Amino acid sequence: MLMFFLVYKIEAQEFLDEKPNILVILVDDMGWSDIGSYGGEIETPNIDRLASNGLRFTQMYNTSKCFPSRAALLTGLYAQQNGSAERHTNPLKNSITLGEVLKSVGYRTLYSGKHHGVDHPMDMGFDRYYGLLDGAGNHFNPGLQRKGEPMPAQKRNDRIYYDDRLRMQPYTPPTDFYTTDYFTKYALSWLEEYKEEEAPFFLYLSYTAPHDPLMAWPEDIAKYRGKYSEGYEAIRNKRLEKQRKMGLFSEKAFFSKPTYRNWDSLSDSLQNVEELKMEVYAAMVDRVDQNIGKILQKIEEQGRLDNTLIFFMSDNGSSAEMVRIAGNGEIGTVGQWTSLGEDWANVSNTPFRYFKNYSYEGGINTPMIVTWPNKIGKNGFTEFPGHFIDFMPTLIEITGAEYPEEWNGEALVPMQGESFLPTLLGEEQEREKPLFWQWQEGKAIRKGNMKLVTLGEDSPWELYDLEKDPAETTNLSDRYPELVDEFKIMYADWEAYNQSIQ
Repeated sequence: MLMFFLVYKIEAQEFLDEKPNILVILVDDMGWSDIGSYGGEIETPNIDRLASNGLRFTQMYNTSKCFPSRAALLTGLYAQQNGSAERHTNPLKNSITLGEVLKSVGYRTLYSGKHHGVDHPMDMGFDRYYGLLDGAGNHFNPGLQRKGEPMPAQKRNDRIYYDDRLRMQPYTPPTDFYTTDYFTKYALSWLEEYKEEEAPFFLYLSYTAPHDPLMAWPEDIAKYRGKYSEGYEAIRNKRLEKQRKMGLFSEKAFFSKPTYRNWDSLSDSLQNVEELKMEVYAAMVDRVDQNIGKILQKIEEQGRLDNTLIFFMSDNGSSAEMVRIAGNGEIGTVGQWTSLGEDWANVSNTPFRYFKNYSYEGGINTPMIVTWPNKIGKNGFTEFPGHFIDFMPTLIEITGAEYPEEWNGEALVPMQGESFLPTLLGEEQEREKPLFWQWQEGKAIRKGNMKLVTLGEDSPWELYDLEKDPAETTNLSDRYPELVDEFKIMYADWEAYNQSIQ
């Protein structure tokens, strides 16, 4: 597929003359095909508006797991280099964050939502913070039971929330609390508070939806009643057809075989449960879109939208993980923790294989939309293979910031990514460096259009041509053994480098 879109050519110096506001929106555990502009039937008019006014990436990568993805996004380093490769309880090391870099060139830095780390964002260059330091929790009530309500379904009730420096643990919020709404509420309040400032803003809006538990407001769930009664195959086929029509994939692309169960083999009661799960999941994505609309409206009302660079993406693919916690409520409510499950996750990640936690495309390929009025052309697509580590060099190039050799007396690991600013401006761009992945036992390396991937130590390496086979259906390792060996050597060198900086 060719990259095609109108583009407004501008000189690099123009970026330095007027720094743009920057809005980075990250959602949690959302699949590649869920939003309308990537083939989904979920109502996402505000996100789709960003897509129609900007650029869609078809090969933007995360790490397949939430906290390493967030650490890579903030630091420009692989998780194996910044201390986040194995657990979120390690403090960041060897690194400087986007908050610190952008603050150094005059940005007002704001962070609302999930962090999934132990470092407080206000110690990482952010002026304001509200949100969850942990990974996931009850969307309606992460704390103690409220009067007149069921016991909130929770892994534990001591999830760490902060309002700036105020630690709220356990955090039992007001009855109108819903994570997506409150993360937006604080972001809106800051935009209002600082509206008279001449300084540009950097707002990092990090939602926990649609990560389980599946919980949504009744009015949002009602919008999707009956929309998933046809089952997995019908929804997946409709998404595939829509993806082809909008040009996300060429007609020659191979697509993976589905792994969900036969819908007709499920009992009526189980079908009802599966329908409701997807209805709630869709409602969660819908609510994210509604809140993004509020942010866009606020920025537009302030006359700042034309100079705001906006990114939207997910931290990993849709999740097949199943969390089983006893509850006493209906699916979607405060008292019931429910997970989406493998069948719907397979649909959610259409057309890719596997899910969150895997280094196959279904785990690591995120939809990413970039909008920048009068700078980026409208309704464009690009196949440039980007990664979250690329945000640091891209935003440094745009803002004129510098990446220091050391910070707070400690030497920094050099940025690992590449600026994708040329791609944003419509220029032909080829990736110079290979990309690497490692989460749990899974590993992968990509160079050019070729990708080598394995499930783990006891599994063979598999080789795929992502240009022809984006869903990784035809293993070419036997056909190109020399290429497999070359990639394995590069991967070993990357591992050795990571070990050398520990």
